[in-house]
Amino acid sequence: MSLNLIHLDVTEEQVATAQAALDQLESALSGLMSLSPDERRRLNKMGAKSEVFCRQALRVLEQNQQIVPPSLDLPGAQLDLRTLDRLRPLLDRLQRLAERGDDTETALGADLMAFALEGYGLLKVSGKNQGLDGLRKEMSARWAKPRREAAAPAE
Repeated sequence: MSLNLIHLDVTEEQVATAQAALDQLESALSGLMSLSPDERRRLNKMGAKSEVFCRQALRVLEQNQQIVPPSLDLPGAQLDLRTLDRLRPLLDRLQRLAERGDDTETALGADLMAFALEGYGLLKVSGKNQGLDGLRKEMSARWAKPRREAAAPAE
């Protein structure tokens, strides 16, 4: 029996609207950056506990600017915090949307796989006398295991 987790018809118009919205998002957030895996690995990360520490340090330094040397960019740090606070809700929504997209892709694939397996079973049972044996054999390649090459004899 087919799985049928999802029944969704995305029209070309919906795709075009979504593409335009993504173009607009990319344009509006053009300052977002990409880090290389090596850069990402080397950076100090700000987790939940570290965020409390960072906010507290910023607050204390804002209230005691007489101890902040000019080489420490307090306005830059304040800008970073404001930007982080503005971006987070957007990034959270984008992540939720991406997760729903991934789940929808998985459900569509699972529905298709269940249907194809059911259809393949029908071909195996009913297709023999219908001239479909060649197609069934072609489809069976999905389960074919690669042949292991014989190990070279030891010298």
